[in-house]
Amino acid sequence: MAININIDVMLAKRKMSVTELAEQVGITMANISILKNGKAKAIRFSTLEAICKALECQPGDILEIKMEPDGDDAPESAPCKGSADPGHREA
Repeated sequence: MAININIDVMLAKRKMSVTELAEQVGITMANISILKNGKAKAIRFSTLEAICKALECQPGDILEIKMEPDGDDAPESAPCKGSADPGHREA
C-alpha cells in the first residue's frame, strides 16, 4: 500500500504555482517535488497542515491510498495476546 499526495489538482484549482506553495508552506522546491512524485516516505503533520492551509483544502482532498496489485497489502503480524477482541481466548 502506498499513500500518494496529489497536490497538482489543488494547485490548478487555486491557480497557484509550485513556487508559491513552497514559499507559503516554508519548504524547498525539492521537497515539494519529492511529495508530488510519490518519493516521500513520510510527511509531518505540521507540513500537511501547512499545505492544506495554503491550498484551502482538507487532507482527504490531497491524500490517496493506492493498493498494490500483488495483494501484499494485508498486515504481516498476527494479533497479540490479550487482544481487544471479545471472542479471543488464550490457549
